[in-house]
Amino acid sequence: MRSTTPPEAVPATTPAASLVFTTVLSHGPLTRAEIARRTRLSPAAVTKAVRPLLEVGYLVEDVDEGARPALGRPANLVRVDAGRALFIGIKVTGDEIIAVLADLCCHIRVARHVRLTDREPASVLPALTALVRELLLEAEGFGVRVRGLGIAVSGDVDRTDGVVRYSPFLEWRDIPLAEIVGTATGLPVTVDNDVRALTVAEQWFGAGVGLSDFALVTVGAGIGCGLVVHGRVVSGAHGVAGEIGHLSIDPLGPPCHCGNNGCVEAIAADPAILRGVREATGRPVTTAAEALELAHSGDPGVREVYARAGEAIGRAIGSVVNVLGPERVVISGEGLAAYDLFAEGIRDAFAASAFGTAAQCDVMTRPLPFEEWARGAAATAIQSFIGSDTRQE
Repeated sequence: MRSTTPPEAVPATTPAASLVFTTVLSHGPLTRAEIARRTRLSPAAVTKAVRPLLEVGYLVEDVDEGARPALGRPANLVRVDAGRALFIGIKVTGDEIIAVLADLCCHIRVARHVRLTDREPASVLPALTALVRELLLEAEGFGVRVRGLGIAVSGDVDRTDGVVRYSPFLEWRDIPLAEIVGTATGLPVTVDNDVRALTVAEQWFGAGVGLSDFALVTVGAGIGCGLVVHGRVVSGAHGVAGEIGHLSIDPLGPPCHCGNNGCVEAIAADPAILRGVREATGRPVTTAAEALELAHSGDPGVREVYARAGEAIGRAIGSVVNVLGPERVVISGEGLAAYDLFAEGIRDAFAASAFGTAAQCDVMTRPLPFEEWARGAAATAIQSFIGSDTRQE
């Protein structure tokens, strides 16, 4: 149970209708002929899928004056009415809650940040629900109902049951988050791992649009990876697919909080870098900004810490590319602030570890503001609303 009342949903009641809607959402506006080409559906099937969506206003048609044929009327473009529904997305970190109010095309209309004084659920959940109520009031000003709420949390998250099994940064275990927040807010709630949520947003609205296979690697407080294989976001049988942060690339390396040694996260995540910088300099460095300043001032010991981190990330990306063969790997996260220090190590280690033609994979960086993590949560709520969240494996 996610809501006190039966939620409205997009009337995409067939796989064809869901495919048409998500195609227009990601690629639109499109002519019906272009929809048929992209979905490989017949023109009749496209018309059948589009008609009910037009009738209830989730899709609208505009005349494409720029595509006027030699004879006859101009073609019509089909697009999603972004303002037809609103969604709330929330990202919970160890220090703050970031929340956004987004439309059906996942454009952020309002963003809010709330600092956390501690990480206990008894403190975080009231602050979270208060923030949701604030955004519900904001939504009234747009004259549109909020149709869903997405929450993104780091760690092992069971999206099907809406349970946070274990979040190391929050130190949460077995929290039925969807049930708690759904009861408190009356909204349908989707809870997912934060990197998978960001991957959904990139797949539908960002650097992964149009790609059947890609990976999103996030660098910062942790090292994460979201995977899209054959057009599906992959979570795996146990919900932890993509945990490249816990690839042990150096069995004799530093201990990781997971219990192993030499994990990518134990070498390249922010806490590991800060620890390495303190060891290299003897200074009580406590923030990433301080570490960056030392590195950019030319301190060789500090620059070596970042070089090792880049090498670890590059080797991890090489492993992903060798195993899955994606068309693209997108590197993002707050750790990109240090990318100039990482870049050479990533490039060299990736080139050395990628096998054969796997090295042709497009590796790109995509700096994103922290609100994008909350936008990713909103994207999972949109996904659930449309009924295409079954496209996760």
